[in-house]
Amino acid sequence: MASDVEMAEVLELLAAVETATIGHVRSEGFMAPAMQCLVEGPRIAGRALTVSLPGDDGAALLKAVAEARPGDILVVARPGDDRHACWGAVMTAAAEAAGLAGVVIDGYVTDVGAIRASGLPVWCLGRSPVTTKNRGGGAVGVPVTCGGVPVHPGDVVLADENGVLVMAPDEAHALAVEALAIQAAEPRIIERVRAGETLAAIYAERDR
Repeated sequence: MASDVEMAEVLELLAAVETATIGHVRSEGFMAPAMQCLVEGPRIAGRALTVSLPGDDGAALLKAVAEARPGDILVVARPGDDRHACWGAVMTAAAEAAGLAGVVIDGYVTDVGAIRASGLPVWCLGRSPVTTKNRGGGAVGVPVTCGGVPVHPGDVVLADENGVLVMAPDEAHALAVEALAIQAAEPRIIERVRAGETLAAIYAERDR
């Protein structure tokens, strides 16, 4: 298991990596494309703090935010519900106070204007005016499935304008290094294309 220092270094590397770059080399771990951010342009990388929030019960979010460490990414699974918003202006304020890096919800939110004004990155499926209730259920720090992807507490989450990716901590460093190498090569490829070379020729040269 990576130490806190090692993980901090991995997260720093990932902060410069696009999810779509990793999408060139692997297919697993990506949440459903419908999971999109309400705020334009952010990229965050952090450890997953998982929440299972079933039905119309939002109670576990209160515990999750109280337990969050600065830099965590709250990953909220919404089993059995496709109607209720579990997140809004008040939860956003609480998340900011806790130092959360962002929130990923495979469900709906409300108070979109307030969320956007806060600048807190929130990925979700959309919005709803019908909200969850405090019924005392749900669980924090358990394995969940969010956006069609299994997520364990402490997994590494990378999220940006293209989507959300979940990685096991022991594979995140290698993926970050590989992705950064791909990104470093792209400007030269674009330069060659603009100079008149074809992508087919460039890729054939690269693959020899």
